[in-house]
Amino acid sequence: MTAFVLVSGGYTGGWLWRDVAAGLRAAGAEVHTATLTGLGDRRHLAGPGIDLDTHIEDVTQLIDHIDPADAPEVVLVGYCYGIYPSAGAADRRADRVSRLVYLDSPMPQDGYSMIDQVREQMPAGPARDRTLSQQERAEDGWRIPAPSLAEWRAHGNLAGVSDDALARLDRLASPAPAGPYAQKLRISEAVAALPTTGVFCTTGGSMDIASLEALVASGLPLVQHLADPRATFFDMATGHWPMLSAPEELTDVLLRAAAGEGHRLTPAPATDAPA
Repeated sequence: MTAFVLVSGGYTGGWLWRDVAAGLRAAGAEVHTATLTGLGDRRHLAGPGIDLDTHIEDVTQLIDHIDPADAPEVVLVGYCYGIYPSAGAADRRADRVSRLVYLDSPMPQDGYSMIDQVREQMPAGPARDRTLSQQERAEDGWRIPAPSLAEWRAHGNLAGVSDDALARLDRLASPAPAGPYAQKLRISEAVAALPTTGVFCTTGGSMDIASLEALVASGLPLVQHLADPRATFFDMATGHWPMLSAPEELTDVLLRAAAGEGHRLTPAPATDAPA
């Protein structure tokens, strides 16, 4: 049996995966939905001392409590900010993680925080400005308020999300501790060595398989490891919340990812070394 560990992003919790978790379980998988400390129904545990290491330990503990005899394969799915604690946990438990799935998320790098990567890599615009201003908006210097319903509609890339699902998101969203976004991630080469799957939500998104293929073909060093045959990719024609907008399709994508399916990239052509 395969066990899926599903890690959501800021302001949310394990509740976000309700429909996808049900679909995975119906397919015979074991499913664990992470609610990171200080979020969701664990918001009462929030405090200024919560950092990225706290969230990495949350995910690591979930992995440690999966019995290898029942589920020898663990597929770790990191969504949005959730990829940072997922990558950190994968580094600590590389021997237990059979595949790391990047669900409409950045590609974390050693020595960079989420804020660092947004500052250096996200295109200029309202989304970048809003993310970088989060620390300034934090109450008491550490608690970032959840977006209002109007802010979700204006900035949430909610393509495909029904009114009922949006109302649920607005009702259950929690403030987010600021510390995890600012702490630099420390990971080793063990993470890059894992089989991976990238899932791009292409409606309103800035990346898809074709764009990534062009980057690999250009020879950009940062992405060359993504042409590894163990790395697979999927495009989903939906907005940034596929577990709300297209849960059945996302369930199928995750099952296919666990099976090693998906699009594979062609490595950049070899170039002759200078004489």
